[in-house]
Amino acid sequence: MAKHVPNLQVALDHSDLKGAVSAAVSVGKEVDVIEAGTVCLLQVGSELVEVLRSLFPDKIIVADTKCADAGGTVAKNNASRGADWMTCICCATIPTMAAARKAIEEVRGDRGEVQIELYGDWTYEQAQQWLDAGISQAIYHQSRDALLAGETWGEKDLNKVRKLIEMGFRVSVTGGLSVETLKLFEGVDVFTFIAGRGITEAADPAAAARAFKDEIRRIWG
Repeated sequence: MAKHVPNLQVALDHSDLKGAVSAAVSVGKEVDVIEAGTVCLLQVGSELVEVLRSLFPDKIIVADTKCADAGGTVAKNNASRGADWMTCICCATIPTMAAARKAIEEVRGDRGEVQIELYGDWTYEQAQQWLDAGISQAIYHQSRDALLAGETWGEKDLNKVRKLIEMGFRVSVTGGLSVETLKLFEGVDVFTFIAGRGITEAADPAAAARAFKDEIRRIWG
């Protein structure tokens, strides 16, 4: 069976709608997945999702809500605006996650999925409960705060990613990624690499996205 070539996702880590949309336009054609970032969603709501869907009718759009409660309502609101995927924080209850999955699938059909954001403390026992609830996407983070504190990607992170993949998850990774760090994941079946400022704040964002894609294809192609 042919191995999976990881997707490239751009995270629109902006505080304002104009900045997020401008960044999306600069790189949208170069990436596989476009993420409506948490901060901008908190500022303007799912209007951001609607604008991104109108600009990129064929792309996968993620609403990075980090939903902790009211999963069905949050999922329906974002899915109705065009979000294919939506994130739930790992500390949310299983009923919240299941309600989100049900709602997004009702609106988006087979495209609709929930992703579990892995922050802080979580266990593999919890992860199995997510799988049992029909959720098979997880996002492994090196948090921005951890990176600012000097932490870097290491073998302990890679082992956790491998374990989640072995359990049956499609695992996306994010946090301080650069073209140079991609080689750390060689041999790991990563589903999606998520980069934000490393692409959107580059001198030439489109060229930066292409450099990510070229290195992904070199390693996994």
